[in-house]
Amino acid sequence: MRNSLEQQLEQQLEQLILAMYEKDIIKFGQFTLKSGKDSFVYVDLRTTISYPSIYRTICDMLSAYIQQHQLQFDRVLGIPYSALTFASSIAYKDNFPMLLKRKEAKAYGTKKLLEGDYQENDVCLLIEDVVTTGGSSIESLEVLAEHHIKVTDLVCLVDRQGSAERNLRAHHCTLHSMITLTQILDILLAHQKINQTQYQQAVSVITEE
Repeated sequence: MRNSLEQQLEQQLEQLILAMYEKDIIKFGQFTLKSGKDSFVYVDLRTTISYPSIYRTICDMLSAYIQQHQLQFDRVLGIPYSALTFASSIAYKDNFPMLLKRKEAKAYGTKKLLEGDYQENDVCLLIEDVVTTGGSSIESLEVLAEHHIKVTDLVCLVDRQGSAERNLRAHHCTLHSMITLTQILDILLAHQKINQTQYQQAVSVITEE
């Protein structure tokens, strides 16, 4: 039986999904994902920074999820660049030390790829917005491993239900997703934001991923 916290989270997620749809953060059409695969649905969480209420809700929900599941870590890192803003907000709000991974090392100054203070064998929690194959997450995980920093958990808002969970598990990292793409589609269909044809088009892509 679900507890009150789980029910509250479900309700918050439902309202969040509807709000993101209204602001065209959840889009339907022809899109190409980073993995190179085509998709009929795209979740563009980068644009949430332009909608303070939605952005704040996502950060608060990620923070609550981390506390509720009692994840243990020393540092937090947002996968560049989409999840960087979420990780920054959570680190500020909950007083978590933060690390920053660059896309590439600077050609000047310290020329670091990883910024921040850390110790060998520190445990770092990864924050991601959307995962499909987990490719970007694994890139960051490998950089952290090169710096002798451990990663045991990754928290993301949306799981597109591709191979991310399996790929991360192969790197001894557990994926914690707050909502799946199928659940998003179920919510939008139930509220008549999309029709059955759109639903089937989007679902068919999930099975291919």
